[in-house]
Amino acid sequence: MSTQSFSELGVSRAVASSLSEQGITEPFPIQQAVIGDALAGLDVIVRSPTGSGKTLAFGIPLVERIAAEARRPAGLVLAPTRELATQIVEDIRGVAHSRALRVTAVYGGVGLIKQTKEAAVSQIIVATPGRLEDLLARGAFRLDAIQVLILDEADRMLDMGFRPAIDRIVGACPRVRQTLFFSATLAGEAGKLARGYAHDPQVHEQGPAALRPGELIEHRFVEVSHEHRVQALVGELSAERDLTLVFVRTKHGADRLVKRLRAGGVEALAMHGNKSQRQREQALARFESGTVDTLVATDVAARGIDIDGISHVINFDPPADSDTYIHRVGRTGRAGRTGIGITLVGPGEHRDVLQLAGRLGIKHSLGGPAAAGHAETPAPHRAAGLSSRGGASGPSARGGASGSRPPRRRSGRGRGGPRAGRPAA
Repeated sequence: MSTQSFSELGVSRAVASSLSEQGITEPFPIQQAVIGDALAGLDVIVRSPTGSGKTLAFGIPLVERIAAEARRPAGLVLAPTRELATQIVEDIRGVAHSRALRVTAVYGGVGLIKQTKEAAVSQIIVATPGRLEDLLARGAFRLDAIQVLILDEADRMLDMGFRPAIDRIVGACPRVRQTLFFSATLAGEAGKLARGYAHDPQVHEQGPAALRPGELIEHRFVEVSHEHRVQALVGELSAERDLTLVFVRTKHGADRLVKRLRAGGVEALAMHGNKSQRQREQALARFESGTVDTLVATDVAARGIDIDGISHVINFDPPADSDTYIHRVGRTGRAGRTGIGITLVGPGEHRDVLQLAGRLGIKHSLGGPAAAGHAETPAPHRAAGLSSRGGASGPSARGGASGSRPPRRRSGRGRGGPRAGRPAA
């Protein structure tokens, strides 16, 4: 399929010029698939992975179909986390301003007064369900003028228990409206929700249902013993890399790991739901700038992170399921760049992790527990498994075991050039 320009998809000159000023010159496949249908006013259901460019796929039609003089708010985007809500606003603010539209993020953890005033005068609101219901209960505004409703990362909102709130919010919107539904999966409850909210929708499936290893991301599995897990992580962080996102299961685990990394000579920041919004924004700013190149995060807190310079994603705690793996590792290998996803695997985690890899079609080779402490030179971990990109994995390819690694060298990120269609969220 040949690539159409934004103008050929029906995008106005004002919006196309705004995109060009941002260095976004050609639509990504998901944008090319969705924008035409959405501009035509059709309901759309999209299965699309993180990092595919979906924010502009719904953001462009959203600003095109709302007039500056429309009753406010006229457009509503629901998102699972405050990080994703603020990222969406950042990504669509330029095109919204080109059409004289105001867009405001509504999320918890910050003061109500300023947020309420800004939301009440904005044509477009990007909101987390909990804070939106809070403002609606306070009579800050109503949703009876909503023309375009977008649910982004709907599967994650369901995972977080937002189904009742979503039903109430959608019930407060007009029945005659345009609905755009985006989710990493359309199976199970997410698919039922999509079919219940959309009317005669166009359905687009973007990207494989399972990861397709060997395209952009190298997948590695590293065998560790419990007592050497942190040591193994420090060894991985000593390799040549850019920014690295480390995933853990719990908030307490994130804080504890940051302390242990610092004790091992690695400066890191934690990001989780117990941090204030200001703390989370500061952590992201320091991470994106490279002031601190390691961010330890929980799944919910990391939702919506869209940073170009992430070269590695490390699962310190293995993901619970294949969808979580895709969302985590999808933070690297974005916008045509390559990346590395590493999963630390303890003795009691072999079966679940290897089954997950099999479901995703990832080739792997993972032996028994590492015999840490039983050799003359301790080997706290063994790397195993590579995607079909080819090449050796493990100590032979990465400079030996962690004790023999060279000092970490930061490679150039190359982040100063134009963002030609950079995927959002």
